[in-house]
Amino acid sequence: MTFSLLAAATTAAAKTAPAKRSPATNPLDDLQRYWDMSVAWVNTHWLQIGVAIGIGLLIYFVLSMVRTFALKHAQSAEGDLSLTHIAGRVIHKTKSAVLAIIAIRLVAGYAQPPAVIMQTVQFIFTIAVVLQVAIWAREIVLGLIQRRAAEGNNETLSNAMGIIRLLISVALFAIATIVILDNMGVNVTGLIAGLGIGGIAIGLAAQGIFSDLFASLSIIFDRPFRVGETIKYDTSTATVERIGLKSTRLRSVNGELLVISNTNLLAKEITNFAHLHRRRVTFTIGVIYQTTPEMLRDLPALLEEQVTAAGQEFIRSSFLTFGPSSLDFELLFDVFSDEYDVVIAARTEVAIRLFEAMAKAGYEFAYPTQTTFTAAPDGTMIMPYPESPKPRATAAKAAKPG
Repeated sequence: MTFSLLAAATTAAAKTAPAKRSPATNPLDDLQRYWDMSVAWVNTHWLQIGVAIGIGLLIYFVLSMVRTFALKHAQSAEGDLSLTHIAGRVIHKTKSAVLAIIAIRLVAGYAQPPAVIMQTVQFIFTIAVVLQVAIWAREIVLGLIQRRAAEGNNETLSNAMGIIRLLISVALFAIATIVILDNMGVNVTGLIAGLGIGGIAIGLAAQGIFSDLFASLSIIFDRPFRVGETIKYDTSTATVERIGLKSTRLRSVNGELLVISNTNLLAKEITNFAHLHRRRVTFTIGVIYQTTPEMLRDLPALLEEQVTAAGQEFIRSSFLTFGPSSLDFELLFDVFSDEYDVVIAARTEVAIRLFEAMAKAGYEFAYPTQTTFTAAPDGTMIMPYPESPKPRATAAKAAKPG
């Protein structure tokens, strides 16, 4: 019984005593253990491994053939920046290593590898696919931007492609890095918050520059106007000479060079005169109050006849108002031309025709006149000038005796 109590006490003391620390793991021992595990796996599943390698090579060959065929088809398409050409650029950026990793990942489960090898394959597959998707996205975005620039022959966007490429690459690969770290089990919440705060700080520091840059890109892609077009901005009418990353240069009709920041330019209403397929011309014609009612009724038809004879489209002509010195008529007609010089010439031709026709018909154009009437103290109207005296010859003749 005494021996039993002693054994129990020894056992209890052993349980309550602190456990001794195992010696540090030797990396060489871990490597040897992984090697032994791999050798045992190969010896056990050599048939499945052989079949998986064969299937993997077949998958890689098929993917390579598809890439080659798609690339040749895209390169044979007409146009340097067509959608097919952009697809060819994306296919060309597909790496052979990525195709190999995809093939390995598809057949890895069939060979039943150890957990360590499967995790390694999954990790490499995730990194390769995420980076490849980022490269594809960059080529698609840059291709669409370059295609847009080529359509408008935009020199500004062509010069800014270096900055745009850098911004897009940084943004896409930052997202790819976050996705990779998240798949590795890293807590990326703090990283995302840091990137957000850093982006806000940079945006606030360079608010004016980025504002004008994005305004420039908005002008380039939305195309409210192009180089060489005449626009009306605020109270100025000018021709666009250059669209820059920060400002736009306009040449006014008086010859001055106007430099306006892109942000301020888009903040106000812009009238573009380049996209007018027709231009409307308005005349206000005033005739004197002594014009007879019959002539007033015939005037709209006369105006329409002259506009039609000049080859322009008559819109309407009607009485407008009783002016201070004239009876005013309104004439509207359209000139079908995009060129302002043609519109000016047509307006001049119609005006001369109207003047000639109205002069022949007996119409008189009114001009500002004012008549003053004088009254006596009792309200009787009197002439503002004395009566002219009789001629002396008449008076002398009357004085001779008969």
